[in-house]
Amino acid sequence: MNRHYVTLSTFCLFLLSGCATEPTQRYQFLSESSEAVSYSQSGQHKQAASLYQTLAKTKPAHRIDYNLLAAESYVQSGDSQVAQSIVESINPGLLTTAQRNKLSLVVIQISLSNGETEKALNQLQVTQPYNLSPADQIIFYQSLAFAHSLTGNLLLSTQARIQLTPLLESNQQRSENNAVILDTLNLLSSQDLSLQQPPAPDILGGWMALAKLLKQNNPHQNPEQFQLSVSEWQYQFPQHPANLEFILSYTEGVKNTFKTPNSIALLLPQSGRFAKAAELIKVGFMAAYQQSAPGYKPFIRFYDSSAYNPITLYHQAISDGAELVIGPLNKNNIQELAVGTELPVPVLALNHIPHLAKDNLFQFGLSPLDETQQIASKAASKGLSKILILTPESKQGHRIADFFSESWLETGGTVLESQHYKTKGGDFSTSIKALLNLDESQYRYKKIKQLLAKNIEYTERRRSDVDAIFLSASAQKARSIYPQLQFYRATQVPVYATPQIYTGEPNPSADIDLNSITFCDIPWLFTEIYPAEPSQESLREHWQQLPIHYLRLTALGIDSFNIISGLEQISSTPFPGATGTLSLNMDNRITRQLVCAKFINGHPVLQEASIDNITH
Repeated sequence: MNRHYVTLSTFCLFLLSGCATEPTQRYQFLSESSEAVSYSQSGQHKQAASLYQTLAKTKPAHRIDYNLLAAESYVQSGDSQVAQSIVESINPGLLTTAQRNKLSLVVIQISLSNGETEKALNQLQVTQPYNLSPADQIIFYQSLAFAHSLTGNLLLSTQARIQLTPLLESNQQRSENNAVILDTLNLLSSQDLSLQQPPAPDILGGWMALAKLLKQNNPHQNPEQFQLSVSEWQYQFPQHPANLEFILSYTEGVKNTFKTPNSIALLLPQSGRFAKAAELIKVGFMAAYQQSAPGYKPFIRFYDSSAYNPITLYHQAISDGAELVIGPLNKNNIQELAVGTELPVPVLALNHIPHLAKDNLFQFGLSPLDETQQIASKAASKGLSKILILTPESKQGHRIADFFSESWLETGGTVLESQHYKTKGGDFSTSIKALLNLDESQYRYKKIKQLLAKNIEYTERRRSDVDAIFLSASAQKARSIYPQLQFYRATQVPVYATPQIYTGEPNPSADIDLNSITFCDIPWLFTEIYPAEPSQESLREHWQQLPIHYLRLTALGIDSFNIISGLEQISSTPFPGATGTLSLNMDNRITRQLVCAKFINGHPVLQEASIDNITH
């Protein structure tokens, strides 16, 4: 049975059991909503949502029920903004316990769709899964596992999946969920698996012991030793849900089955918060398609990922003959696709989810992880060791600070201080003073002045132990931040920045305030090292209609097409792409080697090493 039909129909019955127990009312409710349920069955969630909204207006007895279903359907369609407006219109004081928990579940899905992981986790903690229908309990534990995986808490993500397993209807679903459990635990080292493993017969402990066993025993190289190890594991965990049949199936695995496709499906949103980004990705993809060699012109078909469930779209694309699926763009959709179905046809997802690995799933996005690793490497190559970090006071700002800190520590360097500046306004002095320890200098002066009871000469002194500053800021913000850093006596400290500091177009009069800042960015923005078509200038009429921060997504679209014919080869032979020199790592993530430049007289001037590293 279709999973969405189960979710919606069960939910209808579940709600009615709490707010309309008479058989005639229950029948009326199901009859009224049958058409909307039918739309959801076929993946047409936006149409279902529209019908539920109409029913909410015309059937006041069940207004709350229909609004909740409408909000849920909008989330499934990818339009979390409309879902949020519906949620905000619901009066919590009028809800039954079941409705209150359903509302909470919808809010969780909206938060995950918007990338607000911490907010989703907070809501998950106050939601009572035992007050949800069995179908909605599945969504609850899937959301819990997804949220924990996004924050890097792999054991809690695994624990959520363990709770999910008995709720799943079919053996195939349970087997797929168990495979995801092992995929997740495989991201931990053998040492971590040993140190954090609960004792037998704990189920999580059994999964961790099995993951460690699979790391240490190759069933193909030494089958007898492997069978002996599995037998010992089974003796230690006799009631564990991972039986021998599952273990043997898992070790066989579904390997990457990539071949140059003659038919390609693009799963991109046509509405919602990702629609503008998708528009430029599509522009770049089709421009590269038109520029491609005459001998390779695959058939291209587009699917609206904001209107349909990603699993439904994926299987529809396969039915339509697709030999490669490109997309989705939304992280939540990528996770749902990876977890919810096997991938007999390869998928090139246009984003990156940490700790997510699956056969036939390739992840390709403009990940800040690549950017922070590269700029850290660039700074370390100059012999710098002690660094300060300044990023926005936002979730993305904290994430970038964490990425850079981790990359910097891997170089053997030291992070002396990390500060976050407020994104509103143009006065960044508070954060800068704290970063440079000027606030401590002022404090010491006031204490001495009090002790001496007289005025004394005072000059602010910044900390003297810093080698460099790492800055994450847009060009507009950086034009205010950097002069303030210099004002507070950091003139001799080199600054390294994320690519957002450059708009993508030379603007010497505005960027003169950024002189001497080094940053690493995509080759497509520099015609000296990326002269290939389609160029930035040739696509100007498309990207200049949207905010400048969308510009680099055009290059992502270009590379998404250009790497198709040699996707697996880039694991051994890096590809000189528009978004960087591309390689495929062990987790099937496409990593990017960027080029580095320094602002001189307001112009971004490429560094020699960058020019040497790029060849076409």
